[in-house]
Amino acid sequence: MKKTSSEPIRVIKTKTCPSISNKSTLGYQLGSSSNNKLYIKVVTNDGGGNFSKDWIAWEDIQKALKSCSKEEPLNSFILSRLYKQNNSNNWGFLWACLVDLNVVNPISNTRSYELHNLKSFQAEIKQLMASKTVSPAVQKKRALAKKVSKKTVTKKRPSTSKKKTTKK
Repeated sequence: MKKTSSEPIRVIKTKTCPSISNKSTLGYQLGSSSNNKLYIKVVTNDGGGNFSKDWIAWEDIQKALKSCSKEEPLNSFILSRLYKQNNSNNWGFLWACLVDLNVVNPISNTRSYELHNLKSFQAEIKQLMASKTVSPAVQKKRALAKKVSKKTVTKKRPSTSKKKTTKK
């Protein structure tokens, strides 16, 4: 099992895809760390079932994919060691995301897959990492902080000068 990220991750892309069984729709995110490492995590599943929301490092996914013999077809089980919890939903859902990203492709009508040419995927990721896009969560935090600071700046201070009253 590989360690997941404990550093802040900036979401660079949010997508949905069908699960491998086509029984549910999964939401997932791609993220970038401050040192430009790529991470991926599953965030939603409308079909029920538990899963981990841990960020998984792309370099660990690549190592798992490349650890298989080129003669053997790939399947989701190779991702099992990337998670702390021993839940097949974790690696099955992550596998569905990799299919959606065109990282792995199914081989005809089997449950086996092959590694796809990753040049277009890597080019897209490079472009996303270079963009200054800010995740919706960060945008919300910034807007809230701005609103709070604006309130403190525009608060009226009580007048310290005394008004003179005239007697009639």
